[in-house]
Amino acid sequence: MLSETEIRNRVSEMADRINRDYSGKKPILIGILKGSFVFLADLARNLDIKHEIDFMMVSSYDDDPHESGNVKLILDLSRNISGEDVIIVEDIVDSGKTLNYIYHNLLMRKPKSLEIVTLLDKTERREIELDIKYIGFEIPNRFVVGYGLDDAGMFRGLPFIAYRNEKG
Repeated sequence: MLSETEIRNRVSEMADRINRDYSGKKPILIGILKGSFVFLADLARNLDIKHEIDFMMVSSYDDDPHESGNVKLILDLSRNISGEDVIIVEDIVDSGKTLNYIYHNLLMRKPKSLEIVTLLDKTERREIELDIKYIGFEIPNRFVVGYGLDDAGMFRGLPFIAYRNEKG
């Protein structure tokens, strides 16, 4: 679906925009584990601005692991973000439920600014509207793997993004 070169080029473009928008600032990039780690690493390597990195992990505990209704915080930040410029780094946004939880959880901590960057956006799956400032690619509502995205823990290390074979 997306080649290694397409991803590399788009991540570089996104980093250029963040470099411009955050010139003279030192944002905290918050990677949402596990899926965002590859994207976050490549994005961070392309940033020329000073920045810090932290992580959060959340879990959905619905019956369907691909739905995000009830969200539980598994790993919290290691630092206070009050008064800081914060960028949430996501691998993929679909329904918006999990990201909405994360966004409001962080907003309550009173950051100076709070923005979202995602590599992939499944807008046709959206149930909760979100203001996503930086979007890598809009994709159709299909299950994808690679570049940090997994299927039962597999395929995260692929350097490209592919549709999962729906037949098995």
